[in-house]
Amino acid sequence: MQNRVIKLSLFAMLLSLVTSCEVVGDIFKAGMWVGVIIVIAVVGLIIWLISRFRK
Repeated sequence: MQNRVIKLSLFAMLLSLVTSCEVVGDIFKAGMWVGVIIVIAVVGLIIWLISRFRK
């Protein structure tokens, strides 16, 4: 249980380091397809993390 809390805390800290405006600006500079790939990767990562913590 404590290991799970540590992992979630580290993940929350990582998310707080990246501001959403910076990310959106970089995606628009890189192009639409890069943005689509990033969104798919983030959604996949979230689904994977949720499935790992449910076990």
